[in-house]
Amino acid sequence: MTMKKPGGHTLPELMVALCIMAILAAVAIPSFVGTIATQRSNSAANDVYAALTRTRSEAIKRNVEATLRPNTVALWQFGWSMPNPGNAAQKLDDHAAIPSATIAGPDSVVYLPNGRIKGNSALGFNIVVAGAQRCVLIDLSGRPYQKSSAC
Repeated sequence: MTMKKPGGHTLPELMVALCIMAILAAVAIPSFVGTIATQRSNSAANDVYAALTRTRSEAIKRNVEATLRPNTVALWQFGWSMPNPGNAAQKLDDHAAIPSATIAGPDSVVYLPNGRIKGNSALGFNIVVAGAQRCVLIDLSGRPYQKSSAC
């Protein structure tokens, strides 16, 4: 009668497998951190873009000036709002803070009834999340657009 060797893995085999998994994880984690930061900056830029588009749309629809302003002076990362042009106590849009982002932008954005921005220079928002940058620009015609770099 022959003795059958018990199944399973030895401790050295298990340790080699764990070392290989640890090396692969150490190589993959930094790339995931960069990807997550890029996605968060894209998300914040999309939120700003959507708020600008809505503000422009409200100005055109209501045929009045519509304003988008930060909740804290010049600090857009703490959220923003669009007061109702007919009743300043009521907000048409109110966005919460984005804690992981730094958003530099103008003091406010005012859209005229024709959809153009008030003023004679284009405006921009520079969005940074963990080193990943995104830019939302508004041309003089009032149309916002994004680019995947700093302003």
